Amino acid sequence: MAGNEWINGYLEAILDSGQGAGDDQKAAEVNFGVRGDFNPTKYFVEEVVTGVDESDLHRTWLKVVATRNARERSSRLENMCWRIWHLTRKNKQLELEHLQRVANRRLDEEQARRDASEDMYEDSSEGDQKSSGSELDRGDNIKKTLQRNYSALELWSDSNKGKKLYVVLISLHGLVRGENMELGCDSDTGGQVKYVVELARALAKMPGVYRVDLFTRQMMSPEVDWTYGEPTEMLTTRSDDPDADDMGESSGAYIIRIPFGPRDKYLRKELLWPHIPEFVDGALAHILNMSRALGEQIGGGQPIWPYVIHGHYADAGDAASLLSGALNVPMVLTGHSLGRNKLEQLLKQGRQSKEDINSTYKIMRRIEAEELSIDAAELVITSTKQEIEQQWGLYDGYDVKLDKVLRARTRRGVNCHGRFMPRMVVIPPGMDFSNVVAQEETHDTDEITSLVNSIDGSSPKALPPIWSEVMRFLTNPHKPMILALSRPDPKKNITTLVKAFGECRPLRELANLTLILGNRDDIEDMPSGNASVLTTVLKLIDKYDLYGLVAYPKHHKQSDVPDIYRLAAKTKGVFINPALVEPFGLTLIEAAAHGLPTVATKNGGPVDIQQALKNGLLIDPHDQTAISEALLTLVSDKNLWAECRRNGWKNIHLYSWPEHCRNYLTRVAACRMRHPQWQTNTPIYEVAHNDESFNDSLRDVQDMSLRLSVDAEKVSLSGSVDPNDLALQDQVNRVLSKIKKSDIEQQDNNNAEGKKLPDNSSSKYPMLRSRRRLVVVALDCYDAKGAPEQKMIKVMHEIFKAAKSDPQTARFTGYALMSAMPISEVVEFLTSGKIQESEFDALICSSGSEIYYPGIYKEESGKLYPDPDYGRHIDYRWGCEGLKKTIWKLLSTQDGRAPQHEKTMDQIEEDNKSGNSHCISYFIKDPSKARKVDDLRQKLRMRGLRCHPMYCRSSTRMQVVPLLASRSQALRYLFVRWGLNVANMYLFLGETGDTDYEELIGGTHKTIIMKGVVDRGSEDLLRTAGSYFRDDIVPEGSPFIAYTENDPKAAVIADILKQLSKSNNKI
Repeated sequence: MAGNEWINGYLEAILDSGQGAGDDQKAAEVNFGVRGDFNPTKYFVEEVVTGVDESDLHRTWLKVVATRNARERSSRLENMCWRIWHLTRKNKQLELEHLQRVANRRLDEEQARRDASEDMYEDSSEGDQKSSGSELDRGDNIKKTLQRNYSALELWSDSNKGKKLYVVLISLHGLVRGENMELGCDSDTGGQVKYVVELARALAKMPGVYRVDLFTRQMMSPEVDWTYGEPTEMLTTRSDDPDADDMGESSGAYIIRIPFGPRDKYLRKELLWPHIPEFVDGALAHILNMSRALGEQIGGGQPIWPYVIHGHYADAGDAASLLSGALNVPMVLTGHSLGRNKLEQLLKQGRQSKEDINSTYKIMRRIEAEELSIDAAELVITSTKQEIEQQWGLYDGYDVKLDKVLRARTRRGVNCHGRFMPRMVVIPPGMDFSNVVAQEETHDTDEITSLVNSIDGSSPKALPPIWSEVMRFLTNPHKPMILALSRPDPKKNITTLVKAFGECRPLRELANLTLILGNRDDIEDMPSGNASVLTTVLKLIDKYDLYGLVAYPKHHKQSDVPDIYRLAAKTKGVFINPALVEPFGLTLIEAAAHGLPTVATKNGGPVDIQQALKNGLLIDPHDQTAISEALLTLVSDKNLWAECRRNGWKNIHLYSWPEHCRNYLTRVAACRMRHPQWQTNTPIYEVAHNDESFNDSLRDVQDMSLRLSVDAEKVSLSGSVDPNDLALQDQVNRVLSKIKKSDIEQQDNNNAEGKKLPDNSSSKYPMLRSRRRLVVVALDCYDAKGAPEQKMIKVMHEIFKAAKSDPQTARFTGYALMSAMPISEVVEFLTSGKIQESEFDALICSSGSEIYYPGIYKEESGKLYPDPDYGRHIDYRWGCEGLKKTIWKLLSTQDGRAPQHEKTMDQIEEDNKSGNSHCISYFIKDPSKARKVDDLRQKLRMRGLRCHPMYCRSSTRMQVVPLLASRSQALRYLFVRWGLNVANMYLFLGETGDTDYEELIGGTHKTIIMKGVVDRGSEDLLRTAGSYFRDDIVPEGSPFIAYTENDPKAAVIADILKQLSKSNNKI
């Protein structure tokens, strides 16, 4: 029981008191209290000694030792014993709950695998059944086959120079800049910041990559440096690469800072969640502008869409999934650290309940973001195999065994019936070796002596300032240096390292210990966790009298880190990473590059690093003796030290940035490439996005009565083009010729599809492309049976009056209606209120699964048909038939395991009228018995099905739409497709609504919440107990959100529209 002397002392005290229990006098003085059959001595020996958490009880024991009065001492011992009993009982309860969760999850996973296998087996041909019937039992063979397939990939090479790719990286939290990174200044600014910046630089230097944008948050706060408020920061240009050719003005790597959330505050990552939709809209605007600019430079006039969108960490993964869906381009995810793994660790510690953990860390919102990222990602990049099997394997959306089966079926061309798993690949992070100074392998006795003399001032040789800063702590600086470099985070386990060093006399005599624990001015001003670690370290130094043996400088720059490694290597020292769990361990690679052998935790990524580099030893981070013995072995055995040093240098190339980027681009190239492809051939980039924008419809263009905003001085008062301006006439004719050409092409496409434009329509393109502002009505106003209420008609009339009250804005204002109803019911409802469907530029129906443009896209019968491009856009990972079968089974059975009571079958009924090719709809007869959305989504994910389920129409319907479809994403599609910026949309909502209601509130669009309009919603069916909170989705105090009072009139609504427009201009 090394390191727990107080427990040993406590055990002796209890044993002593037990021996004296036969003496009446002593029994009176030391009486623990019998309290039933409880025996403190037996209980302590059998249950407590090996399992107690000593963090709180140690202080009580010190007080007990100091107590002189026997009776008071006895009372305190009794109290302490019962506290230990209660603590241990609590830990046992937590352990039991954990085992129960694991057992339940295992049952769910096995049932999900069985259901998926049965469904795929039933729908397979006879030959496929024979080959797929035992797929779940042939995991090893499948794995070997897939490994051969991976090795057959063609590595990225110089032959790809002509591709000119645009890559988007996202890392939202922390302080991100290219130079003088403030690593360690807080828990959000760590290794991930350095990693993404260096990845951006390295990718920009790869053949075939033209531009890399690294998106992060813009902050103009007095709390941080002004550089974090700069919208753009250049990391590198193509001119940095001497082999680069065909350079352009926009090439290279850049940090792009998008403002979202409070502009004047630095927010820790747990507080960013409600503001992510705002980031998505801002990033989308930048990407569309950049795609157009790159198209002009290198794309022959066609937009250059992002090759891939790569999210780093859960928050950026959430944003990347929305951006990927809006643009229909592949998404890649790197988790860095995972929420489920952190939750399990915190629960095992027993210091906080799940509710407290969720409140502090927003852990359930983080986990849901990671699940959503898995749903959307083509590729998930991990650092180690352990991360795949032991961390991602905890998630509903990823099952290792089912993944192997689906990949095997895909390779054989067998239908997976809508089931998908992201591809998990191990690509270790890279490192920049440019600042590594090559050191010859020589005996450094003379050099070390010279180094020590330099400190005394007798050598003229200049030293890096950080060397002097470190050495001022040390009595004998020439001794081998044990170096630890990390944040002062409890999970980094620095206190255990100091204890191991302090309790091992041979190690103290042979080596020094250097702790580089971020930067600090005053420990009192640091976060409580970091301050606690540093305070404990200082107390341990005092306890073991380590003055002159331990260095712990307060400040260092990022540029000092290579010098610190070099100093440790010159003293023939060792680098140690004793973290409880280390997802990867980039510092181990940095240390190896500088010639330092390593000692590292056996939990996580260091296992793979050690297998590759063979330059050190692995230890159990909880075992102080193992830590001190490993350090002593490497420091004392010079031959072993030299061998580890050589191995590290020999194998370090495996972790270079060029190697990482080659593997990265090779894997991304193997993904299913997709990007926006408009079959209707709209000349959007020649017209809607051109500097000369239209102020009216295309019908006015053909009548030559259009008012062009190109140059007001060159347009006559009647609105016609000046006949003397030949240049402007040529410009107009050129635009019109392109439009007419595309009209002919589209007419051929429509004829091929058996559909045509109406005779009275002079254009197939919606007027949305000429709008500057869009008023969107999204009021989920239904009665108890799910029928639309007539009061919504009255509200719409007031909204129309308000929007048209200002002649200046009315000319370029369009209208859209969003509803869970199908198009037939929408048209019928509008007709009942004497509203023409043509009043709207767009009708977004069936919970965002279809978009209609009244006035165009009509069949011969006059019936509207949906935007075919949108249908193709949202088709990603949509398995309609597989979903129908699985949903029916889940809703009519208990988790698909056994049939419920026969009456349960009567609770659901397929709603064919509301469904379409991208929407499955059901009647819900008893909402009180319906599954919550997050529970249903979990079951579907575990079966490999990716979709967007929701309850709507006052909980009378359940609709399932594709993953990329939703009402909020439909608005972003209108931005991408027709160029109408989301920031210029004004969205009218009620106080409640369908279960996708919360998704509609956040973002850069203006939200007007109308009180008293919607009486009942479906939000009660959204989340189960213990899930994330509404506040994690809906931003508070946003300048983009306004409210109306009950029964608002047009004048009030108009005033709110003006106020929101002014606030937008200020922002």
